[in-house]
Order: sequence, then C-alpha cells, then structure tokens
Amino acid sequence: MALRLLKVPSLATAVLASSGFYLYNRRLDFNDLSLIRFGRAAATTAVISYDYLTAFKHVEYGTEEYRALKSKLSELFVLFEETPQGAASLAQVHKAVLHDGRTVAVKVQHPKVQRQSSKDILVMEVLLRGVHWLFPDFAFMWLVEEAKKNMPLELNFLNEGHNSEIVSKKLAHFTFLKVPMIHWDLSTKRVLTMEFAEGGQVNDREYMKTHGINVNEISENLGKMYSEMIFIHGFVHCDPHPGNVLVRKCQKSKKTEIILLDHGLYQVLQPDFRINYCQLWQALIHQDMSGVEHYSRKLGAGDLYPLFACVLTARSWAAINSGISSVPVTLSEDVEIRTNAAVYLPQINDLLNKVPRQMLLLLKTNDLLRGIETTLQTRASSSSFINMSRCCIRALARHKRSKIQSSRRRLQITLTESFNLWRLSMYELFLWLKGSLLGQGVSTLLAFLH
Repeated sequence: MALRLLKVPSLATAVLASSGFYLYNRRLDFNDLSLIRFGRAAATTAVISYDYLTAFKHVEYGTEEYRALKSKLSELFVLFEETPQGAASLAQVHKAVLHDGRTVAVKVQHPKVQRQSSKDILVMEVLLRGVHWLFPDFAFMWLVEEAKKNMPLELNFLNEGHNSEIVSKKLAHFTFLKVPMIHWDLSTKRVLTMEFAEGGQVNDREYMKTHGINVNEISENLGKMYSEMIFIHGFVHCDPHPGNVLVRKCQKSKKTEIILLDHGLYQVLQPDFRINYCQLWQALIHQDMSGVEHYSRKLGAGDLYPLFACVLTARSWAAINSGISSVPVTLSEDVEIRTNAAVYLPQINDLLNKVPRQMLLLLKTNDLLRGIETTLQTRASSSSFINMSRCCIRALARHKRSKIQSSRRRLQITLTESFNLWRLSMYELFLWLKGSLLGQGVSTLLAFLH
C-alpha cells in the first residue's frame, strides 16, 4: 500500500501539470465540451447550455450565414423554437411545427460531440490505466471497452430511429405504450425529427396526483414493458432514466400512457444468455437457492454467486434466502446493502469483470428501474414479480418448443405453459381479493369469530 501511495503524488502532479498547460494555452470557453464533458464517455447526465440552432451548421450568431440558415429552417418548419425543450450531453430537443400543422420534436446533436467523443474515451482510458497502476486489484478497463462499443451507436441518430421502430413493433400489443413516430425525410445521423409528445416524468408523483394517474398502474405497466423486452425479445432499452420515460393521460381515450424516449442505446441479448437469465430470476422469485447458484454460475459469477444475486436484486442475502417476492424492503436492509457495497468493492469489481458484457447494461437498467420504483414507493411489489414470472414462463416455453420437432411434445409444452400462466393468474386474483375491501372485511370477520 505504501508503494501505491507513493505513486499518487507523481500521478497527480502529471495530471495537474498537463491540464494547467492545456488551459493556459487555450481561450477558456465554457461551451467547449472538453471542459464540461470531462470523462463523460459512459454517462449521459451532464447538461450543456448552448444555442442548438447553430448545430445545423456551425455558424456565428447574427451573421448573414446565420440568417440564411434561419430562412432555410422556415422552408421546413412553420415554427422552430430556438429555446430547447430539454438539454442533454449529446443533444438538445427543439419544438417545431411542420407546414401541415403537425407538431414535432427536433433532436439536434451538438456539433462538437462527434469529434470530442474519441477524446473523452481516450481521457477515460488514461485515467483508468492510472487507477489500475495505483491499485492493481481494481481493473475497470471494461468501462472503456463498453464506451468504445456503445458511443458510436448513440451518436448515430438514424440508429436511434430504427431502434424506436423495432421496439414499437415488438411491443405494439401494449396499448399503454407510446413510442414517437420518426419523420425520416427530416432526419440525418445528427438530426432526428419525431412526433412531439408531452408528459410528466415517470418519477413525478405530484404530476401524477394532479392529473389523476394511478402510480401503481404506471409501475406495473413499466414492469410489464421491461420484462417483455428482457425475457421475451432480448431487445432492451438501456436508459430508462426519468427524463426518457414520460407519463400522461391521453386526451382522447382518457387512458394512462407511458411515453418511451431516447432509443440510442439498446442491448441485444444472446439467446443462451437470455434463457439463463430467465432461469435465474425464476429461481430468485421461487426461493430456489440451488437454482440461484446454478444459473449464477452459468452467467459467469462463479463462487461470487451470492454477491451476484445481491447486486442483481439489490436485496440482502438474508432476504434472498427468505424469498424476495414475499419479504418487503426495509430501511435497515437498504443501510446494510450500502454498507456492504463499500466493504465488498474489490469483490464487486471482480464480479463485473467475470460476467458477460451484456450483463453490465442490464445491471444499469435494473438500477434505473429500481430507482423509479423507490420514488413511486412500489419497489418489490408482488405485481412486478408476477409480471416477471409470466414473461419467464412464456420465454422458456418458446425456447423449449424451438428445440423440439415432435408435435406431441410441443403440445405438451404449450399445455404446461398455459396451466402455469393460469395458476399465476389465479394467484394474482387471490392477492387482489386479499387486498380489496371485500377481502379485508372477510379477514376482519374471521378474526372476530376466532
């Protein structure tokens, strides 16, 4: 440890000296992404304040070229609001109106992002190599690998448009889901024009209360949507932070809708990985500890399978052994998890290096969804586990049928699937009756009679 600490001053001096020399030789410009997006290759939460109208073409504000650009915009749009609706690290979204009267959202990429992203990844790689030099036990190079793979996909808005159409088709049977339509004739790699959709953020309880939106319904539908993405289709939207998931009451149908935005980052799960992941969650839900160990090992966790189960569920090992679908989350359990996360950081790092790369974005997705459920106070609800089980049953049955030629055996699998789904529905009905006024009244009467 002493030798490692001796390395710190030399590394810090090098970083400070190089950054000081860099800033000394440059004009300080707070619109420069190299300043405000330092080390941002994997995250997408920083906010950039910039006049994104100039992102269509990098021109100086107020010049003839700028005015000519505005006149070209008028050929495309009746109205184009220069003040953005929202700002993020890759782009900003402007509200506009087409000549046919339709309102659209125009997502425009910052002109420096393409060039800057490779610098970000390089800086990230240098810093992580420095951390690894200081502390060889910590190897975070997988962050760089994932950033190199995912950043070009996120920067290509045409890829985002195609992803949105794919998920819209796969989940078309969910009437509560709204995926904005893409206007391909007004879209490029750096500009994405789509149907404009308004709503409140999925974690805004006050908005839901004001607009008469049922929090439990939103949480349940969100669980249905993501369970189907993960277990059935293996095509997963990996950035469900509240800014990308909106809710609203549809003015025509008066039904609650979930609006899914920002389709730049998806994870495509390999079939074997997806099936093992299904089996693992089934084991976790049904308190099958031998199954938890078996499928955790198949997913690369090795002897760290207890830690893997805890990381995946954000539950303590005691809660997992007792059954995560029946034991509620407590404050003391959350404190225990946060404490252990710091204590077992080397083991967590080892685990992240062992599991397949596909698991990393899934873990991020799980954490974001769990954060939403925590805010809505619906975390670890029985409905979420029922929806997961239902999707796992369907996915496993479909996988078994794909491996078998016998019509008789395929029929048996289908009948077993139908029976298991029916049994799950009966259990769901039982829980609903138990929680209803009728169920509470019967329970009170029985308690009185005894």
